[in-house]
Amino acid sequence: MFLPVSKQDMTDRGWDQVDFVIVTGDAYVDHHSFGTAIISRLLESHGYRVAVLARPDYKTADDFKRFGRPRLGFLINSGTVDSMVNNYSVFKHKRKVDEYGPGGKAGQRPDRAVIVYSNRARESYKNVPVIIGGIEASLRRLGHYDYWSDKVRKSILLDSKADILIYGMGERAVIEIADALNSGIDVKDITWVKGTCYRANSFTPDEDTEVLPEYKEISTSKEAYAKSFAKTYRSNDYINGKRLVEKYDEKTYVIVNEPQPPLEREELDQIYELPYENEWHPMYDAEGGIPAFREVKFSLVSSRGCFGGCSFCALTYHQGRQVRSRSKESLVAEAKALTSKPDFKGYIHDVGGPTANFRSPACKQQLKNGVCKHKDCLYPSPCRNMEVNHKEYIDVLRAVRSVDKVKKVFIRSGIRYDYVMADKDDSFLRELCRYHVSGTLKVAPEHVSDRVLYYMRKPEKKVFMDFARKYKMINEEFGLKQYLIPYLISSHPGSTLDDAIELALFLKEYGFVPDQVQDFYPTPATLATCMYYTELDPFTMEPVYVAKDMNEKKMQRALIHYNKPENRKTVLKALKAAGRENIAEVLLGKGNDKSSLGGKNEPDRKNGRGNGRKQKPVSKRRR
Repeated sequence: MFLPVSKQDMTDRGWDQVDFVIVTGDAYVDHHSFGTAIISRLLESHGYRVAVLARPDYKTADDFKRFGRPRLGFLINSGTVDSMVNNYSVFKHKRKVDEYGPGGKAGQRPDRAVIVYSNRARESYKNVPVIIGGIEASLRRLGHYDYWSDKVRKSILLDSKADILIYGMGERAVIEIADALNSGIDVKDITWVKGTCYRANSFTPDEDTEVLPEYKEISTSKEAYAKSFAKTYRSNDYINGKRLVEKYDEKTYVIVNEPQPPLEREELDQIYELPYENEWHPMYDAEGGIPAFREVKFSLVSSRGCFGGCSFCALTYHQGRQVRSRSKESLVAEAKALTSKPDFKGYIHDVGGPTANFRSPACKQQLKNGVCKHKDCLYPSPCRNMEVNHKEYIDVLRAVRSVDKVKKVFIRSGIRYDYVMADKDDSFLRELCRYHVSGTLKVAPEHVSDRVLYYMRKPEKKVFMDFARKYKMINEEFGLKQYLIPYLISSHPGSTLDDAIELALFLKEYGFVPDQVQDFYPTPATLATCMYYTELDPFTMEPVYVAKDMNEKKMQRALIHYNKPENRKTVLKALKAAGRENIAEVLLGKGNDKSSLGGKNEPDRKNGRGNGRKQKPVSKRRR
């Protein structure tokens, strides 16, 4: 049974009041890929009455009164995706589709949804606690650069006027807060919960506190912003992280408590085995359902956290670097349940997480001492203490694909090929090629210029090339014609036109045809966004080149899809701007042979190497 979405649903359950109203910018899908479903079912399992207010009419407070006054509070999130990312493209154009809305219809979620919903909740009932969470709140918990307004905004806790902000994966925090409210503690006195932020009128620092630069400093000085980011980044671990304090004025401080420990395996199993309906609410049937749900309906979430450390990814800041995973038994049980769905066609679309082939913490030292503050697990090369092992993941995949009625199990959430190459045992790659790929494998080198990869915190080009050769060799051994499709990012901090041309020449030489190209999108709280705004590496304070001019950004993107006729003029313009007109014929010529590395065209070995211009070396200083 779905949780109440109307007053009538409450009446049918015999409820006269709910404990919590969960407000979300997404449509109501009762599936564990949606945070609203997890939090609502978890609270229900602890005996709380919960109603779901999905995609409310935010123009007045009337819709927020739908269930009457909640006994304990409003729980507010913008949805699975930050509302500004959901509403606008990287070029700041209004999106025409909202994958998380009924029928994909756009325009029903407000900009800065957490702020709008929180203020409407305040209007509806005075003195009812307002707790915000989810990705939008989590990544904006401190003063942050906002791409859409091109300025440093205050903590969303202040702009929303919420009482508490839950950051990260909030299961433990939300139950602690609920139990405290239920026991009669005033929301303003709930200041001890890990994984939360609150506002204070005064603060006395101690040895467990990291005092950040004041908001006035970070909003006017890019150097101060970069230094503040570095401190924040290094305190995002539950073992060695500290409480953070950001001052706004003499009577306004935002306090960020230490992170919550990640859920352990038994706890994760319990979370994913809650009694979800695993469907969108039937009220959306007439509009065609929820497009985003179709992508995950037959997928299994096997892990959380990521020690990959990509600078453009917010997962490190939101889920943390310590990986935890579900048990094989829990995953197999869910797979069996999926086979009973009337629309199941025999295919499990994914068994993964932020990174599919991460199942455990990177090393045992993390469990004792926390993640390293000045060292990455995989960048610039795999740490010697890292335990590389795919055996457990192989065991899970074998068990899932052996479930009756399962024809094929795919891995769509992405693998770290540098982690695969660090494994001396190639059993995983062999099983991947033989059982879990259908024609093409999507991987994310993101770029091939070692200068850009340095700022991305991705492995050197050579690692991708070695992986491509090995992938091709194993497929040939099995008699399979399977290719690689790369995900790529244009205009990432550090990328010049020369770097974009180097990437285009690489694609030309090896015949790779990108499936998806994303122009770098400066979303809150990522390392790359800090570099984009400040034009500094926050860990070295060295300058970073950033393409901010819209024309240059369009040129860098067009170079990746140089083969598209509609991009020809832009590519020629880019080559002229870079003084590289001499390679126009090379880049825009035709090649029809098969690739030597799994692409679709033969390398143009006569003309396709490099871009003829030496790169300025970047500092190799470790962070």
